[in-house]
Amino acid sequence: MTHITPTLKDCELLDQLDPLRNLRHQFDLPSGVIYLDGNSLGALPKSVPARVAQAVTREWGQDLIRSWNTAGWFTLPQRVGDKIARVIGAKTGEVMAADSTSINLFKVLAAALHIASTDHPHKRTIVSERSNFPTDLYIAEALCQERGLTLQLVETEDIPAALQADVAVLMLTHVNYRTGAMHDMPARTAQAHAQGILTVWDLAHSAGAVPVDLNGSDADFAVGCGYKYLNGGPGAPAFVWVHPRHIDRFWSPLAGWWGHAATFAFTPDYQPASGITRYQCGTPPILSLTALDCGLDVLLSVEPLGGMAALRQKSLALTGLFMQLVRTQLHGQGFGMATPTQEDQRGSQVSLTRAEGAYAIVQALIARGVIGDFRAGDGGQQPDILRFGFAPLYLGYADVWHAAEQLRQVMASGEWRDARCAHQHAVT
Repeated sequence: MTHITPTLKDCELLDQLDPLRNLRHQFDLPSGVIYLDGNSLGALPKSVPARVAQAVTREWGQDLIRSWNTAGWFTLPQRVGDKIARVIGAKTGEVMAADSTSINLFKVLAAALHIASTDHPHKRTIVSERSNFPTDLYIAEALCQERGLTLQLVETEDIPAALQADVAVLMLTHVNYRTGAMHDMPARTAQAHAQGILTVWDLAHSAGAVPVDLNGSDADFAVGCGYKYLNGGPGAPAFVWVHPRHIDRFWSPLAGWWGHAATFAFTPDYQPASGITRYQCGTPPILSLTALDCGLDVLLSVEPLGGMAALRQKSLALTGLFMQLVRTQLHGQGFGMATPTQEDQRGSQVSLTRAEGAYAIVQALIARGVIGDFRAGDGGQQPDILRFGFAPLYLGYADVWHAAEQLRQVMASGEWRDARCAHQHAVT
């Protein structure tokens, strides 16, 4: 497909030959919609409504509080965590499904800073990318203000030079939320460790979309969310992972009763549980965990078909196809490519830039049934972005062709200039 623009017939043939094509049938996708926003909110697995209804009507409605025992509610965060472990290179018992990404980041960043200051009191700086997801930067900024530390924000290319002797933690998102650019986790971690620096990884745009090997990369801490490529539903619980060498060195800064060594002993003093269980805090959200559990079952159903390697191969093919169609079919329309073209440097999304009308173009596409999203620039180095996520579990090659064709028609017709497309919604 490098030199000849693929036709719709070409893409339909690829769909017929795709060994993952039947996974799409496990999702409830509306007809007439091409969903390219799974990097923000995954699609609904068909198994979720009945399973959650069972949790509501039978487990909650009939068995009531007994379901903590009879339905296994008490161990659900660990069991869901064990499923997540299978797609992020962690081992059984190393991952806990709990809380939100922001809260889990606070926990592990506080833990990393404590360990770093204990081992090396002179290390008082957190390094991160200026383009990192804002909530990650906010959490780091708040911790630095509280502890009198320094948060140093740098451009991606300046990360190696920033890893100086006073740095305690390197905090990065594996796949950048705006551009889709992906870090080499093993290489970045090795760079940090060579300077005695701990690493904290945010896997929000990685887990379930690209292969991740936390143990193989020798990472220190990781967090991620359950509602993007894990298809756990809006506000689904997040997850937390800590390398075994660090796991028992620090209390969670949110020392809640579910992280206690004996949750129902009700002692007045806190005794942390061993292992990842101590990174729980309050009562887990059972209905949300139930939905996430279904999403993970769909994701893990790809294991007999090649697992994450097979998903990655399809993801690269889908994103590569879209990039090629944009280059050939939308040449001269003012679009730039924010996502790296090199396969080993991108996640599972394609981000386009445009100096004018990016938001309105996305709205025009949505009106045509092609759902992506928009991320505003800063008026300087970061331009406005049209963002398209490619979830290989439920997207096909013909979907990509039709999406590019709809974008071509939006630009050719000029309909994005209509006033209705400029209306600003609360969520973009």
